[in-house]
Amino acid sequence: MDAVVLLGGEGTRLRPLTYDTPKQMLPIVDRALIVHVASWLGRNGVRRAVLSLCYRPDAFTDAFPRFAINGVELTYVVEPEPLDTAGAVRFAAEQAGLDGRFAVLNGDVLTDLDLGCLVAFHLEHEAQASIHLTPVEDPSSFGVVVTDGDDRVTRFVEKPPSGTALGNLINGGTYLMEQSVLEAIPPGGRVSMERETFPLIASRRRLFAMATNDYWLDTGTPEKYLQAQLDILRGLRTAASRPLADERAPGEFVADGGTVEGRLSGVGYVGPGAAVRAGALVTDSVVGARAEVLPGATVLRSAVLPGAVVGEGCIVTDSVVGPGTVLGPGARVEAVSVVRGGVNVPPGAVLRGARYPW
Repeated sequence: MDAVVLLGGEGTRLRPLTYDTPKQMLPIVDRALIVHVASWLGRNGVRRAVLSLCYRPDAFTDAFPRFAINGVELTYVVEPEPLDTAGAVRFAAEQAGLDGRFAVLNGDVLTDLDLGCLVAFHLEHEAQASIHLTPVEDPSSFGVVVTDGDDRVTRFVEKPPSGTALGNLINGGTYLMEQSVLEAIPPGGRVSMERETFPLIASRRRLFAMATNDYWLDTGTPEKYLQAQLDILRGLRTAASRPLADERAPGEFVADGGTVEGRLSGVGYVGPGAAVRAGALVTDSVVGARAEVLPGATVLRSAVLPGAVVGEGCIVTDSVVGPGTVLGPGARVEAVSVVRGGVNVPPGAVLRGARYPW
């Protein structure tokens, strides 16, 4: 089976990081998010991933010029203009010559869903399309899916106010579709899968939904992007999805060829060529390849992306420091701040809940 991976969004929730890099090319621990996604597809028997691109397609084609990730063949399809989710699926399927049943997934989701179970569910219900559902504590930021006793989708409720939702099962962003779904998508323009195509199929009683409690995370916000790093390092995902090829158990601090002179605590990762200098403290954080944490600096529950420098005496807490960025001595980056790559933050600057520079 082939899969269409939707990667066309501009990653507005992760700006300013995504001004330069598509969100699926941002690293989660030691590899880009798209590599985690493609590896999951490969473990689930998908042999070709059709990457539906629109924003910065060169970032993907330059990174994977051999048209493969971990044994999964890649086909690149670039939208001429943003086509929304359903429009992108139809365009990608036609351009790639998909024939028969195929999977569709949002490229910013990490999940341990067993795709084979979704296939079995889809066949059992003789569905035209099937949706994976996942439970969340607060569904007010998502689309709630309501089903009947036969797992047939009866209603969609988009971002219900807190306390008013008809359940807590949301659209998990992984679908199975028969070729006939494409006929329900008008060609050549913007069409939403969630607001137009799925309600149409549901009205024909051919749309079904399967709920599971598998690991699931939408990585598209700074908070969830940081959570993804620690979830992997803590082993909250399946063993096959943990980073690194060595035999270290989850919950350890991994120094993957980096230099560690300072103190490490909790879980974390220090990448190749990176350095944590004497007198520095790194706790529950990722220090990417070639990044450097200088003496007296503290990094807590944060991601310092490749090539960045955390200056002497800096404090970085619950934040993301972009690739190649330099924090001047004594700077403080706190409260889910996001610093764009390749910038210099002045000495002593205080960024709290900031997007710098916007």
